Amino acid sequence: MEIQDQNLEETQNLEVVLEPKVGTIFESEYEAQECYATYAKAKGFGAITKTSKKRNMVKSNITYGCHRAGNARPTGLNPIKSHPTPKTGCKAHMNISLQVDGKWMLNSIELNHNHEMDPEKVKYLRCYRNSPPHSKRIIELHAAAGITMNKTIASCVIEAGGPDNLPWIDKDARNFKDKERRLRLKEGDAEAMHKYFVKMHEDNSDFFYAIDLDENDRLQNVFWADAYSRELCKEFGDVVTFDTTYLVNKYNMPFAPFVGVNHHGQSILFGCGLVSREDTTSFVWLFETWLSCMHGSFPNAIITDQCRAMQNAISEVFPNARHRWCLWHIMKKIRDKLKNCNEYKAIKTSLKSAVYDSLYPVDFEKSWADLIKQFNLQGNDWLAGLYEERHRWVPAFVKDTFWAGMSTTQRSESINAFFDGYVHSNTTLKEFVGQYENALGKKVQKEEEADAHSLNFQIQKVSPYGFEDQFQQAYTIGKCKQFREQVGQTIGCNLTIGPVVNGISQFHIEQDILVGKKKKIFKTCTFLVHFNEESAETNCNCRLFESKGMVCSHMISVWSKKKLEVVPDKYILRRWMKNLVRSYKKIKVSYVNWERKPEFTRYDSLLKLFNEAADIAMYSIAKTDRMAARLREIKVENNLYDEECQSNMPTVGDVQNGLKSFQDESNTVGDPSVGPRRGRPPMKRKQSMTEQIVRKNTKSNKRVQCSRANAKSTLVYLSLCIPFDVSHNYAHWFV
Repeated sequence: MEIQDQNLEETQNLEVVLEPKVGTIFESEYEAQECYATYAKAKGFGAITKTSKKRNMVKSNITYGCHRAGNARPTGLNPIKSHPTPKTGCKAHMNISLQVDGKWMLNSIELNHNHEMDPEKVKYLRCYRNSPPHSKRIIELHAAAGITMNKTIASCVIEAGGPDNLPWIDKDARNFKDKERRLRLKEGDAEAMHKYFVKMHEDNSDFFYAIDLDENDRLQNVFWADAYSRELCKEFGDVVTFDTTYLVNKYNMPFAPFVGVNHHGQSILFGCGLVSREDTTSFVWLFETWLSCMHGSFPNAIITDQCRAMQNAISEVFPNARHRWCLWHIMKKIRDKLKNCNEYKAIKTSLKSAVYDSLYPVDFEKSWADLIKQFNLQGNDWLAGLYEERHRWVPAFVKDTFWAGMSTTQRSESINAFFDGYVHSNTTLKEFVGQYENALGKKVQKEEEADAHSLNFQIQKVSPYGFEDQFQQAYTIGKCKQFREQVGQTIGCNLTIGPVVNGISQFHIEQDILVGKKKKIFKTCTFLVHFNEESAETNCNCRLFESKGMVCSHMISVWSKKKLEVVPDKYILRRWMKNLVRSYKKIKVSYVNWERKPEFTRYDSLLKLFNEAADIAMYSIAKTDRMAARLREIKVENNLYDEECQSNMPTVGDVQNGLKSFQDESNTVGDPSVGPRRGRPPMKRKQSMTEQIVRKNTKSNKRVQCSRANAKSTLVYLSLCIPFDVSHNYAHWFV
């Protein structure tokens, strides 16, 4: 019987969706609509109803079309800030008309589209996303029980057998029922985490982990990365940010993520570790382990805070990488270091102007010298130390290196914020690793959604030049928005043509740059652009393209002046392209709880069938009664079968023997000792918005606990006092 079911399932999976043909007869309008929707989903586009005509108040002619039909129209007064639109003027359609016998006939059909299609990403289109009734009931019940939305969605993903099988995305579930995220986790230890790593490596040999033990076999440092993250690093690992300011477990072991940015501008994870001490030895071990995990692929640039131990470790392990300090961490210290100066506000303004407004190193040197001399700051050790290391943090000194648009460790902090709601300061090691997998799976899903968004939408043009089409067709939505911002800034560029030397034209561009945000202070800056008349190679001394990988408004102004239709390929970076098949996309990501038992899997498969059957029968009393009667018969049959065959449950001895043999597979790893951390106390770290709200409401929650208890007692008392003939109408409140 199982073989027949398997063959039937394989036959269903091999079904080929046939193209609709002119002259096809449909029994009903619904059948025609389902036929076109099935074909559209298989081909990779959304099906919509374009037109519907009536005759004598009865539908007589219907045209179905592609979701990208129609022309794009401005959605606001400012076209530069318009939203992405799916409209491309697609002419694909299917027209049906009502016949005399009440059936529908296919009159005409157009199958050609003027855009790309991907059947694997069609599930993200709104027309194919729907939440079944039982999924909505699960969300409501979990919300009433205080279960977090992350766990609710995770349970739905497991029930469906993976996120690819869900008929909706996270946004749909959150829009249906928005609930504050909280976390309740069970206990775990280092040995359980070790077993988890062993199991993950057995399931996938490309799963990498390393554990550093002390002389007492207690855990000191740990690092791990799955196959997906390792391939991801090959594609985007040239620029990495590293930060350890996030406290995630009860052993005070800082979370040390290696973070980068993908083609959508989203933060991505290249693996992470937990370190017991933030010293040079620990960081050297972590960096060397990460390097061996990533097949010796050195990063070209790395961003950290001003930790001296990190700096020493980076110079030892990554000697050829450009090391940059987080600019945000430095600028936020201005108040603490200079607040006792007599002219603090003037010093702060001049310091920020020297840092942010200097285009060249020479400009910074001059502004810094004027600052020190004007305010007599020659004896300030903090400023002297910053000046000695100016090549690590001042924008004018680092613009010659590609940073993928990153200047701070904010990417690491965004990853940290992403884990909020999954882990907290009392989370054990094993719990953290398990929640890490869930959070990483969500990151993968977000990228898939962004891929689908870039495939099915496009940014409207704001200029008539052909090179904008070139960027629009190649780049993702996120990068197209950045390019459009640069196009919009050309309005403030005043271009002056300079001399032509050896086929190289010079252009002087004056641009008003906003300096003061509150007082709207503008500063006029002059930029120099060189343009090769033969190869169209363009260089600007603002070096935006070299540092962020995005062409600047000054280069765009020159291209517009030259009426350039196509720009050289070097200005279309592979890193931001949307149509490439990248290596990590070929890896199947499956974050499944390895502790799931076979009986739980069988239970979930039956429960899914029960829910689907209940969704069909719930709207009919007759269907509900018939299904309930059949289920009672099945229940009686299975009870009789269990009495005849006895129980198939394992005995207590079997369970104990299984656990014992599993524990003997490896040496026991001791829990790490709780140690102090460098810098501020753990509670002084930057907190996410969720943590701030929860912490703010903790005291008020404690104050109302007593009143809630009294209210609950009153409710119970009233329910006992209400007569039965009245209270039975409200019995559903307590179900």
